[in-house]
Amino acid sequence: MGYGESGMTDAIIRRIERFSFPQGAVRAEHRNRGYTLTHAASGAPVARLRPDSDGEHVEVLHWSLRTDRWSPTGPFGRTILPLDQALRFIAAEAIFWTLI
Repeated sequence: MGYGESGMTDAIIRRIERFSFPQGAVRAEHRNRGYTLTHAASGAPVARLRPDSDGEHVEVLHWSLRTDRWSPTGPFGRTILPLDQALRFIAAEAIFWTLI
């Protein structure tokens, strides 16, 4: 792709933060091999995106109030999507916005 690791990270963070979420802007931060998305106004956790081994997809996680940790979002396990589709998924699903 022509990016160094930090260049790729910056590009992904810019893509996430430029996405227009109906619930308001989010901030993205690179942490522990993934990206943590928080609501810009409240600071509440929104989602966690963990890049898959192919570098083209991300696993989408939500903050679980039951377990107090990031958990898979799919009804049958992991949800792995291309980044743009993952952002649309986060925007459309209420589970990501329960803490704002």
